[in-house]
Amino acid sequence: MAGRSRVVSLLRQLEKAACSCPAHSQTYHQGSGHACDRATDYAFEMACSNIRYGEGVTKEIGMDLQNLGARNVCLMTDKNLSRLPPVRAVLESMSKHGVTYKCYDNVRVEPTDTSFKEAIAFAKAGEFDAYVAVGGGSVIDTCKAANLYACHPEADFLDFVNAPIGKGKPITRSLLPLIAVPTTAGTGSETTGASPVRAIRPMLGMVDPLHTLHMPQRVAANSGFDVLCPALHHAEPLPPNPINRPAYQGSNPVSDVWSRHALHIVAKFMKRAVRDPEDLEARSSMHLASVFAGIGFGNAGVHLCHGMSYPIAGNVKTFKAKEYNVDHPIVPHGLSVVLTSPAVFTFTATMCPERHLEAAQILGADVSNAKNEDAGLVLADALRQFLYDLEVDDGLSAIGYTKEDIPALVKGTLPQERVTKLSPRSHTEEDLAHLFEASMRLY
Repeated sequence: MAGRSRVVSLLRQLEKAACSCPAHSQTYHQGSGHACDRATDYAFEMACSNIRYGEGVTKEIGMDLQNLGARNVCLMTDKNLSRLPPVRAVLESMSKHGVTYKCYDNVRVEPTDTSFKEAIAFAKAGEFDAYVAVGGGSVIDTCKAANLYACHPEADFLDFVNAPIGKGKPITRSLLPLIAVPTTAGTGSETTGASPVRAIRPMLGMVDPLHTLHMPQRVAANSGFDVLCPALHHAEPLPPNPINRPAYQGSNPVSDVWSRHALHIVAKFMKRAVRDPEDLEARSSMHLASVFAGIGFGNAGVHLCHGMSYPIAGNVKTFKAKEYNVDHPIVPHGLSVVLTSPAVFTFTATMCPERHLEAAQILGADVSNAKNEDAGLVLADALRQFLYDLEVDDGLSAIGYTKEDIPALVKGTLPQERVTKLSPRSHTEEDLAHLFEASMRLY
């Protein structure tokens, strides 16, 4: 891969950059005492939507809504999916069981404040008693927000947006039932309460692997990358009240199990799932990996790759990802996350080298003779080879960014504290700038 020596040079600079924070010394490990002006949380909570998995399981959704006594259901999807079999299967089941519904198909792929507000307005006007979301993370997250704000009609939009951008108020009122029917394999949104607004978990995630057969290759790849970036975190500060305990709480033993298992599945099946849209075993496995990863990071959280992804997607200029039938420039979420992963994991490896080497080994790297001080570069090489094999765009420069854009990208990352603060290694604005620079080219 041409340019590897330049990339390695930048990555080595990141790896050697010293961190003087006592909480991120070489001896730091999860659960250890460390210097901090706030008490560390002594607990973690595991929460997940009910999951129903199986080929053709979507046909049951009409009965589920009937059992709930739903009389006026809001079905949310996007314009592309509205014409495809997953939505058709949901509509047929609801019609068969006499469920009254209205369809909102104007969800934006990679939502904006405006698209969220339009969906919220539809939900408020409809006076619905249940919600169904059919789509990827964009659709499911939009439906979560619509449900939340329709149940809090007096709330300002920023009330439930995560701090520091919004007020991050806790939700004290029950929401209406929401059934999520994921059609991509990546975000795990059907399992989690995570979204740009406060925790709002679906009642049921209906995971039908047949729906993944309709994903184009690049959509399969870009959604799968959201499973590929497992998080390595430190513990959260102790909340003043359990109601304030965030959905993202840092690494814990239970989330580690789910994240590790998901990564094994990605290593075994993702390339097959991308290359052959009719490979039902591979696409079904990736759909299940998405659920596993969602349970893992839905409680533990994600960190720098995700925090940096928001300005990458939000500041997009003219780039439009292949095989996305949209009328606007778009950097899909999974792609915006994975492009910085080699640089980020090189940067964080000094804090927990064993975990980074384990991830590299799962992805196929030979770590038998690897030293802890090389963990970051070993994992970065494994990731870059994985991305190269899947024909991923060659870094941020390939999607339209230059070094002149780095200040804006850093500025857009700083408010994403709900995820960046979970990084196992503290970071400065200068560190973020170096990470973006190292991510301009991958190969």
